[in-house]
Amino acid sequence: MNTETINNIKMIAETAKEFAEKNIRPNIMEWDESQTFPKELFHQLGDMGFMGIVIPEQYGGSGLGYHEYVAILDEISQVDPSIGLSVAAHNSLCTNHIYEFGNEEQRNKWLPQLATGKVIGAWGLTEHNTGSDSGGMSTTAVKDGDEWVINGAKNFITHAISGDIAVVMTRTGEIGAKNNSTAFVLEKGMAGFTSGKKENKLGMRASETAELIFDNVRVSDANRLGEVGEGFKQAMKILDGGRISIAALSLGTAKGAYKAALKYAKERKQFGKSISDFQAINFMLADMATEIDAAELLIQRASTLKNAKQKMTREGAMAKLYASEACVRISNNAVQIFGGYGYTKDFPAEKYYRDSKLCTIGEGTSEIQRLVIGRDITK
Repeated sequence: MNTETINNIKMIAETAKEFAEKNIRPNIMEWDESQTFPKELFHQLGDMGFMGIVIPEQYGGSGLGYHEYVAILDEISQVDPSIGLSVAAHNSLCTNHIYEFGNEEQRNKWLPQLATGKVIGAWGLTEHNTGSDSGGMSTTAVKDGDEWVINGAKNFITHAISGDIAVVMTRTGEIGAKNNSTAFVLEKGMAGFTSGKKENKLGMRASETAELIFDNVRVSDANRLGEVGEGFKQAMKILDGGRISIAALSLGTAKGAYKAALKYAKERKQFGKSISDFQAINFMLADMATEIDAAELLIQRASTLKNAKQKMTREGAMAKLYASEACVRISNNAVQIFGGYGYTKDFPAEKYYRDSKLCTIGEGTSEIQRLVIGRDITK
């Protein structure tokens, strides 16, 4: 990257940081305790250009690249990972799926509202009995004239209740058959399209997670994304980019936990000196800083490949795997450095710790990332 690009990224990161400090930090624990999804905040994020970061300007987006996208997610997640998670899900899943696989009519219909944050997007792949085995989904779409009839349910869906538009993967072939999935865009208000139970989660509690339910939902063929049978392939390509999102979320969470622990370690005095001067704590901080830098380099490599539209399945999986696992370790060590205070809600460490675990699960578990990497290096 040249100097101008680096300076632009720094400026965008600073803008995101200032927004997060002013509009997010004062509300963190209130939103967490009440599990409030602050929908109005996301309209404000849309005004900032943060809800269509990589979407071209002609569709209402910011037209930025993945390095800028990572910088924005990083800064927001340092303040509140749950808000970072929702920004990531809106950008990289629903909005990006329509951009990548929609035709011009579909892009022009839905992207301007999504990319400017006027409406919130959801993305439905996971089901109660099909998590990693998404090829065996039970949600079906059956052709009926010029329409499709969709039945089934999706769970663990970000913005399932508050979302206005959802991209949903359905099964249009036999279970286990090749090319048996098709993607559709659904809009809230369609008959039979409702939301179910909101999940009571360990962490990421300001990011809404619930069911999507489809009871004989009739949808026009004009709402179909791409060809019949291509839904699963589309989803896997979307998840390639989504891994960068969760890696960036992990990076910001880890940095937030590390910075809080470092500040506390410098201020906390025991035996007449700061606990950061004791080798046990000092080495812990050194490991945390090293893992953060390593994660960031893996993410930047994947982002460079993504910007160049080159294959980055392995690199994205590596970035997501390492950053998310490191995030959990770093958040755990942050609690340890805070000691008893780290176990209380009066200090920030416990929330980073609770939030961190989702990063090793969402958009492909660590085990699935290892599967992706292992297949790629042995093929």
